[in-house]
Amino acid sequence: MKTTDKSTCGTSFFHTTISTSISKLRQLLGDPTHDNNNGDDKVNVEWNCVNNEGNVCTIYDWKEYRIISEDEIIDFHIGGYSASDTELGKDELLIQLANM
Repeated sequence: MKTTDKSTCGTSFFHTTISTSISKLRQLLGDPTHDNNNGDDKVNVEWNCVNNEGNVCTIYDWKEYRIISEDEIIDFHIGGYSASDTELGKDELLIQLANM
C-alpha cells in the first residue's frame, strides 16, 4: 500500500477496518492527504492510497468528532471501489505494519 494522487471520488466503505494509530500510518504512508485533526468534521485524517494491484483505497477515521491523539489506537475505515479492494488493502497494511 502506498499513497497516490489518483482520484478517490466514488469510493465507499465495505465494512473493512484496521486498528492502528495516526502516528503508525504517518510512519508507513507519510503525511495524510487530508489532515484537519480538530474534531469538527466526520473525518479528521485521510490517506489516499493504492494497493499492490493499483486499486484505489482510502484510509480514514470516521465520526470520532474529537481530536485524536497521534498514538491512540482507533479503528480506521478502509474505503474503495469494491470489498475485495479494501480487503486486499487491509491485508497489505497489516503486513507493512507488522514489519515496521
